[in-house]
Amino acid sequence: MTVSTILGYTVILFPISEIALLIFKRTKRSSSDIGDKGSLRLLWFAIIVSIGVAVTLQWQPMTVFQISRSLVDVVALCLLSGGFIVRWISIITLGRMFTVNVAIQEKHHLVQSGMYKYVRHPSYTGMLIEFLGLSVYFGTWICLAVVMVPITIALLYRIHCEEMVLAKEFGKQFEEYKAHTKAILPGIV
Repeated sequence: MTVSTILGYTVILFPISEIALLIFKRTKRSSSDIGDKGSLRLLWFAIIVSIGVAVTLQWQPMTVFQISRSLVDVVALCLLSGGFIVRWISIITLGRMFTVNVAIQEKHHLVQSGMYKYVRHPSYTGMLIEFLGLSVYFGTWICLAVVMVPITIALLYRIHCEEMVLAKEFGKQFEEYKAHTKAILPGIV
């Protein structure tokens, strides 16, 4: 099996896994308990529009990466796979507390182990790495910008909403956790 074939399957698996999460990992709590503030809709809007625009712009010859397609495929596959692994490890670490909408579950506790020891939102880190891989897969600089900028902005808003809920629920414990971890990239952001 070639890198290109594996990459093709990975590109297909990525949206399937995200749609499955959207369907199966919604909170059972009432809408009054959800602190989402439209961030899930905004994120999906940004994803759908940016990917749609990227698909139409990927054949712009002036912005094509000036490296071989086989190297582009290898980099895209590494990023997509790595992001997928980071995202799913963080989702599994949260277990029943992971939901696609921002909400506190019954008997919710603040997880500070595993990847959460270094980053407050490793699931979003993984997602951004996946989208970076997808952007590289498209093979152009314009697609990289069209995908990464709106999705990153939407995720930053979502993180803001999520952290407001966590601060309200966990107070000082969350503030102490926030003081020694970064939101997305260890030691950076």
